[in-house]
Amino acid sequence: MARLVFTPQSTVAATVTATKRWVPTLGIWGASAGAGALLLLSVTPLVRRELLEKVPVLGSYYQDKTPASDKPF
Repeated sequence: MARLVFTPQSTVAATVTATKRWVPTLGIWGASAGAGALLLLSVTPLVRRELLEKVPVLGSYYQDKTPASDKPF
């Protein structure tokens, strides 16, 4: 019968193992949260003007082409 011998793992090795395990998951959740925040805040003029209009391909979609005479404020 084989004997199992457990050796203690160093703190650095345990941290590296945990980091390798959690980084992809946290990256996916972070990207999803960022996309959701941009979706919800895309109607805010500050976010639209300062962030979304400066995206190279999609910037023209978010530009406000409403004449000044038709704006209420």
